[in-house]
Amino acid sequence: MRNIAIAIDGPAAAGKSTIAKKVAKHFNFVYIDTGAMYRAFTWYVIKKGVDPKNEKAANALIPEVKIKLTNDHKVFVNDIDVSKEIREPEVSGNVSFIASYPKIRIFLTEQQRELANETSVVMDGRDIGTFVLPNADVKIFQTASVAIRAKRRYLENEAKGIKTTLAEIEKELAMRDHIDSTRAMAPLRQAEDAIAVDTDYLTIDQVVEVIVNIVNNKLGVK
Repeated sequence: MRNIAIAIDGPAAAGKSTIAKKVAKHFNFVYIDTGAMYRAFTWYVIKKGVDPKNEKAANALIPEVKIKLTNDHKVFVNDIDVSKEIREPEVSGNVSFIASYPKIRIFLTEQQRELANETSVVMDGRDIGTFVLPNADVKIFQTASVAIRAKRRYLENEAKGIKTTLAEIEKELAMRDHIDSTRAMAPLRQAEDAIAVDTDYLTIDQVVEVIVNIVNNKLGVK
């Protein structure tokens, strides 16, 4: 049986990772969190004392960075577990700058495509259906309003002990939406053949059910 690729795109904090994990588990596919890869690179840039807004300096670190994702959803940079650190506000506030740099996008995109060639995957990000895996079998564009996304991220951070205000998160998300959708290379946008799923008033399980049904219909599964 050939490998299947499911692409889930959408803005920051739309719940893509949570949903993608559950969809991957349902189909017994491998889940690839591309956002975590960009966060990992951003963490390394900050750790090295480099300004994330300095594209040339950030690009220079590419040869030093080795990112690994594990099946239990942990993220490693050069064998250091940074799963918690990449969710800190400083990383969240700078990841869109790093993700806008073409050389870094190409570096990470190549790794993402290799993973999709090796096995069936559910991959989420900003440009999976439009750029990383343009021939994905199923493309989903998962959306939610800024207000809803901010509230979800606030509660997430609170549960993890990360201190932020709702206003700060809402401002950050609006900024990230602008950067992600206006960058020159692989901007955030819905692929022409993607199906939009608005999650504002749906529970996690309801969103999963909607996407599973979409996948089954696309693949002809009864």
